[in-house]
This record gives sequence, structure tokens and C-alpha cells, in this order.
Amino acid sequence: MYIVALLGNSLLIFIIVKERSLHEPMYVFLCMLAVADLLLSSSSVPKTLSIFWSISKEISFEGCLTQLFVIHFVFVVESGILAAMAFDRYVAICNPLRYMAILTRSVIGIIGAAALVRSFCLIFPAIPILKQLPYCGHNVMPHTYCEHMGVARLACADITFNIRCGITIVFLSAGLDTIFIGVSYVLILRTIAHLPSKEAHMKALNTCGSHIFVIFMFYTPAYFSFLTHRFGHHVPKHLLILLANLYVIIPPTLNPIVYGVKTKQIRECVIQMFVKVRAQ
Repeated sequence: MYIVALLGNSLLIFIIVKERSLHEPMYVFLCMLAVADLLLSSSSVPKTLSIFWSISKEISFEGCLTQLFVIHFVFVVESGILAAMAFDRYVAICNPLRYMAILTRSVIGIIGAAALVRSFCLIFPAIPILKQLPYCGHNVMPHTYCEHMGVARLACADITFNIRCGITIVFLSAGLDTIFIGVSYVLILRTIAHLPSKEAHMKALNTCGSHIFVIFMFYTPAYFSFLTHRFGHHVPKHLLILLANLYVIIPPTLNPIVYGVKTKQIRECVIQMFVKVRAQ
């Protein structure tokens, strides 16, 4: 799955950057998503594999905090990109005549920068908070990578503040993004319902199909993992670890496949590229 994620997302980025016909807002956001997917999987899976293969089962505390920051930072950035893609679909369907006027290069740049700044402001404060905790007990974390609550639970101190901090970060990032995406799609569906023909209905729904599927793949295991980790005290630990691994590898693996299959322009560019390679 990791190899598929690397090849698929790298190919997606290459095609979007190379093909001038794909230099449109929708594909720029998709390129951002592919970059985030590469970072999300690469920040966790290699270390997980090294544990499974008994290459290295240890990580320094500084290295652990670095991995923790990168994973959570990229996760929040990717959530922001998915929200931006929902806005892109809203404008494309509900206000198509002003699509290029609204989503200019500068606006796309501002959205991308805002996603990065928001993620940094939400995730970075958790690092010094974790560093200040006293770690006087065991130093073995039952997980395949470093995540916020896993590290906090190694401390021999009250971590109530860390739990509240984690819940706040999730609400201010994925929580608000989910609400924004939901509102966007309610407005989109309302607009689709007023379209004159069935063909127009299907065309509009088809443009949203890939994005909706990607949203469910990204948020479902992430929310399930978050909720069971904090409230599912009777859920077996191995199930919690499995869920946490799923949301950092399944979306990066399937996103390029979904968009490659569902998006006609990308599919045609991939076919043309392989035809040229075979001809040479």
C-alpha cells in the first residue's frame, strides 16, 4: 500500500505540474492533496515497517516529537485542503460563470497558506506542552508511530489538560472543516435539485463523486480512531493501533486511484503518457 501511495501520488503531481491543461483550481488543490498524502504516509509508514521488520524498534524523544508534529501537522493541512476542494466544487456548481474570477491564483495561494498557518498554530503548542511533562516511568509506547495521546500517556502526571487540548485541536481543525464541507454539499445538492435535466444532475454529481469518496475515506477512520481512543475504554488496544494506522495509509493509497479513475482529464493524460513511453 505504501509503494502504491508513493507511485500514485508522485505520478499525480507529475502529471498536474507538467500538463498545462490541468493548471486549473480543481487540479491545483488535487496536487496539494497528493503532496500532503505523500508526507502523511512517509512520516509514519517507514518507521512502522522498520518495527515490523525488526530493523529499529526505538526512537529518540526528540525524534518522536518531530514525527508527532509532522503527522498531526500534515493531517490538519490535508483536512483544510479537503475543505478547500469542497468550496471549489461549490463555486463550480453553484456559481459556474464566476468560477475562474473567484478562484484566482492569488486566492488559491492564500487558501494554501492559510491551511499551513492554521495547522502550525494548532499543532506546534502541543510540542512544548508534551516536553514539560515528567516522564519518570516506562518509555515503551504500544504504538507503531508517535501520536499525541500515546506520548502523553507515558508521563507520570495528570494529563487532563492534554486530553482537552487534543479535543480542542480536533474540533478547531477536522471538526470545523467537516461542518464547512457539510454546508457546502447541502448548498450543492440544493442547486443540483433545481437543474433542469437528468443529464445535468448526473454531470454535477459526477464532478463531486470523487471528492465525496475521498472525504469518507479520510474522516471515517480518523474520527473512529479519535473517538475510540478517548471514549472507547473497553476497545482492545490492537484495534486502536490498527485504526490509527489505517487513516495514515488508506487515504494516501486510494486517493490517486480514485481521482485517476473518476477524472477523465487525468485518466487521458496518464494513458497518453504511457502510450508515449511505449512508443519510445
